[in-house]
Amino acid sequence: MSWATIEKRLDAYERLLRLDKPIGTLLLLWPTLWAVWLASRGAPRVEILAIFCVGTLLMRSAGCALNDFCDRKFDLQVERTRDRPLAAGEIRPAEALALAALLAATAFGLVLMLNRLALTLSFFALGIAVTYPLTKRFFALPQLYLGVAFGFGIPMAYAAVQNRLPAECWVLLAANVCYAFAYDTEYAMVDRDDDARIGMRTSALTLGRHDVAGVMLAYAAMLALLAWVGVMARLGWTYYAGLGLAGVLMGHHYRLIRGRSRDACFKAFRQNNWVGAAVFAGIAAHYGLR
Repeated sequence: MSWATIEKRLDAYERLLRLDKPIGTLLLLWPTLWAVWLASRGAPRVEILAIFCVGTLLMRSAGCALNDFCDRKFDLQVERTRDRPLAAGEIRPAEALALAALLAATAFGLVLMLNRLALTLSFFALGIAVTYPLTKRFFALPQLYLGVAFGFGIPMAYAAVQNRLPAECWVLLAANVCYAFAYDTEYAMVDRDDDARIGMRTSALTLGRHDVAGVMLAYAAMLALLAWVGVMARLGWTYYAGLGLAGVLMGHHYRLIRGRSRDACFKAFRQNNWVGAAVFAGIAAHYGLR
C-alpha cells in the first residue's frame, strides 16, 4: 500500500470522526465542564477532568461514525453531506461500525475508573447515543433528544464527583436541552429543503415559519434555567456576567438567522461554541475569585 493511499484512508477516517471539525466536540464539552466545575465547586480533580475531556472526544467521534452509518443513504441526497466518507463510498459500513464500537469501548474503559453510579449512568448514555440517529425518522423534534444525548455528561459528572444527582444537576441538564435545541435547529435550517424532500424530521421543518422564534425561545429558556442553577449554587455576579455575555451572543444569532440563509444559519450554529464558553467562563470566574 502506497503512502498516498494511506494518507487518503487516514483523511477519510478523520472526516468520518469529524476530527477536522471540532465544533461538535466543543458543544459536548462545554456543558460537561459546566457540570464538572459546579459539582466540584470549582476544584475538580485532575483525573476526573481528564476522564471527561477524553471521554467526550471519544464518544462524540463514535457517535459521528454511528450517525453516518445510519444516515449513509440519506446523506447522498443532501448537498451538505453527500461527500461524507461513508456516503461517498470511501469507507465501508462495517468499518464505521467497528470504529464506533472501538471508540465506545475505549470510553467505557475510562468510565470504569469512576464510581458505581457513574458507571450505571454510562449505560443509559450509550443507549441514548445509539438510538438518537433513529429519532430523525419519526420524532418531530429530534433536537430535544439530541439535547439529552449531548448533555448526559452532566449527570455523569455529578455522579462521579458527588456520588448523587441533586436538583441542580437536572436543571443544568434541562438548560442544555434548550441549548442543543437552539443550535441544532439553526443547523437544521441549513438543510431544510433537502430534509423535507427525503422525509427527515427536524425541528426546523416542524416549527415552519416559527423556527426563528423557536430558537430564540429556547435560548431564553436556557438562560432562565441557568440563572436558576446560579441561585441554587449561590453563584456570584461573575457567573451572571457570563450569562449576560451569552445573551449578547444569542442576540447576534437572531440577526444571523432571521433571514434564513443557509450560510448565515450555519455560521450561527458554529458560533454556539462561544455561548457555551461564555457560560463556563462565568462559572470558572466565580470560583476563581473566591
